[in-house]
Parts: sequence; C-alpha cells; structure tokens
Amino acid sequence: MKRTNDLILRTTTQLIAFILLGFSVYLFFAGHNNPGGGFIGGLMTAAAFILMYMTYGYERITRILPLNFRLVFVTGLLIATLSGVGAIFFDQQFLSQADGYFQLPIFGEKHLATAVLFDLGVYLAVVGVTMTIILSIATDQKSDEVEESGV
Repeated sequence: MKRTNDLILRTTTQLIAFILLGFSVYLFFAGHNNPGGGFIGGLMTAAAFILMYMTYGYERITRILPLNFRLVFVTGLLIATLSGVGAIFFDQQFLSQADGYFQLPIFGEKHLATAVLFDLGVYLAVVGVTMTIILSIATDQKSDEVEESGV
C-alpha cells in the first residue's frame, strides 16, 4: 500500500493537537472558578487524540501512546466517586467541597479546592469513554472491511 505525501496534514496536526491539549489543560484548571472543567477539558483532549489517530494511524499512535482507555475511564470514575465519598469522613454531605489558600514552595500562595479532584475524575472518565467508543467503532469498521474483502 502506497502512502500519500501528507506533509501538510502531519505538520498542521502537530500544531493543532498541541493547541488543543494546551487549551484543555487551561479549561481543566479554570473549571472550579470559571466555566470549563473536567468535562470540556476531557472532550478537547479526546479530540486531540482522535486527530492524531486519524493522521498517523491506529497502529502508530497505539505504539506511541499505549493507553488502555477503558482503564482510564474506570480510574476517572473511581477518583470522582472517592472525592465525593471523602466528604462523608469529615461529617459533610456527599460531594461537599473544601477549599483554602495554601503556601506552596515554588508557586507561593495558591487557592486549592477539592473540586479539582472531582474534575480530574470527570476529565479521565470523559477521555476514557470517548476514546473507547470512537476507537471501538473505528476498529470494528476496519475489521468489517477486511472480512468483506476476504483477506
């Protein structure tokens, strides 16, 4: 099978994926004080991954990024659930949030909230389930084509 010269696609994919991943991190961290958070950050990360899969191919990206997205989903679900259950141990309602200002060695005084843990769980769950669904559809489509061609 002959590969086409797709230099422009590969070059723009590197730039666009970098921008998408950077903006998804920004949205993730801005989410507990401003619009954004784990859900939209996770969708943008999944969009960057999908763009890379489409440009470079399933096998190549799987070698570079050997992630089991089902495990990523389960991990995110576990983190989100445990962040809600953690409040119960401090005689608070489920999913209650605690926050405060803390002096960090390099960063100085920063505002930290437990909502970030919940957002991390949502972020991982969204990336995991989105990538699992899309890659399942893509790989099933590919295997159906192989069966039809008789190879």
